[in-house]
Amino acid sequence: MIPQQWKKQATEHQKAYKRLLEKGNKNKMLQALPELHEEAFSKINCLECANCCKNYSPRFKQPDIKRIAKHLNIKEGELVATYLTLDKDGDYVTKQSPCPFLLSDNRCSIYEHRPSDCHRYPYTDEDVLLKRVSLTLKNTMVCPAAFMVLERLLEIEK
Repeated sequence: MIPQQWKKQATEHQKAYKRLLEKGNKNKMLQALPELHEEAFSKINCLECANCCKNYSPRFKQPDIKRIAKHLNIKEGELVATYLTLDKDGDYVTKQSPCPFLLSDNRCSIYEHRPSDCHRYPYTDEDVLLKRVSLTLKNTMVCPAAFMVLERLLEIEK
């Protein structure tokens, strides 16, 4: 089960996670990810947390903007002007945190049409976890599921 002080433990283990992600057996870790992902999400209820929606913004790619605007029955330009801004990398992200689509019960008002980044977050079942080390390290501090997966990978690599 997830420790009460998981954020503190995630902070303390950042160097170990980094070493694991940079020097660990990538094939072994990739093979383990699907099962570890399922295990973590069988224990974590995202609706109790919503840290990702409260602290991050996904990238809104053009297909996301088109799909969400259609769902909201507004023009794409209106969606961008109302909710989004360009970040330093030239990606559209939300203007504010928490996400403007996050409801008071931690549900997403556009869940079925949410950006692909939201759908994929925290990338614990794909190679992004290994390829984007700085993102993975950041995610372990925000998402208890990412923390759990990295902790289990540390155990496997011992």
